[in-house]
Amino acid sequence: MSSETHREAGPQGLASALVASGALSSDWLPSFEAVPRERFVPDRIWPGIADGTKQNPVVYRSKDPEAWRSAVYSDIPLTTQWDDGDHEGDGLGRTPSSSNSMPTMVASMLRTLDVRAGDRVLEIGTGTGWNAGLLARRLGDANVVSVEYDPDVARGARENLGRAGLAPTVVEGDGRAGWPQGAPYDRIIATCSVLEIPVAWLEQSAPGAVIVAPFGTEYGGEQIVRLTVGGDGTRAVGTFTGGSAFMRLRQQRTDRPLFEEYLHGVPWPADGVKSTTTLSPWDTGEWFQQFVIGLGVPGAFWRAERYDNGAYTLWIYSRDKRSWASADYEPGRTEYEVYQSGPRNLWDEVEAAYRWWDDHGGPGYERFGLTVTREGQTAWLDSPDTPVPQQS
Repeated sequence: MSSETHREAGPQGLASALVASGALSSDWLPSFEAVPRERFVPDRIWPGIADGTKQNPVVYRSKDPEAWRSAVYSDIPLTTQWDDGDHEGDGLGRTPSSSNSMPTMVASMLRTLDVRAGDRVLEIGTGTGWNAGLLARRLGDANVVSVEYDPDVARGARENLGRAGLAPTVVEGDGRAGWPQGAPYDRIIATCSVLEIPVAWLEQSAPGAVIVAPFGTEYGGEQIVRLTVGGDGTRAVGTFTGGSAFMRLRQQRTDRPLFEEYLHGVPWPADGVKSTTTLSPWDTGEWFQQFVIGLGVPGAFWRAERYDNGAYTLWIYSRDKRSWASADYEPGRTEYEVYQSGPRNLWDEVEAAYRWWDDHGGPGYERFGLTVTREGQTAWLDSPDTPVPQQS
């Protein structure tokens, strides 16, 4: 489904378009029509675009109701909070921290969740309350628990749900801990991305429960994972179902130190060792390729320093501030200059992870999966018996 607007038909038009696109299964259509998105969108919003790469200027319902409604009934995410609530004014903040998610993503994740009558559902990340409202309309208030870390966001969600005539349980707390008072759950869904699936979610799951969550890597990239929990709650296994771009669970955000902290007062290139590569940094930069690289290169992240002629420097850093690498991209070149410093040769790790993926035919998300246990998590290709190799 594109980002076209369905304001002329309102919620019915948007819901019908989601069904026609295949994002929404028909059994969810009555809920989407009965729980319109506009009831869960505040007066002030910052409309985004479908791929999450751009944030548009602020729109007020009270000042421009037509533009506001156009945004609400478009297939785009709507930012509702910046910088964990510390942002002031109508400009863009540094980091979006709460939103009303893109309708296609909401619909497709609910379809993937595959709820059944009588299921108990735990949601992590209430946001504006729209997703919790859809679940409550489908399953009943008593069968839906939603956990929200931010008290102000939770308060707003309760108000939105109340005005819509819905009353699922909205709990203020750390989503990593779930909500054991309501366990066991038949379904768990996260509306924020995670670097690690919390063990508490497995422990609070009924035998055969399904967990649907946006799973990201620290390096970059993110995919929706659908896990099935084993009978004793100690193991969950599943595959990835498609790309996503959600805000990170606050407790799993990672620090990203500035470059100066890696040089320790010594001018660049400091002790960096020079080499060259035939792998273009450009080839490593797509969203899915970042995801694959991140699976194999833990504890690392990147930034890009861009120049006017289309060239840029790809900087790669280790979270522990001990290693860094740079790779210079210039259009038209077939060989690229690299510097690396520290105990980890980070460009070599990135290149090895990329070439492993390329050597396997460049497999898509549908061939990747994840196993989660109390001891940790392992990503794999085609089978749990073939884990993604770790380069570090």
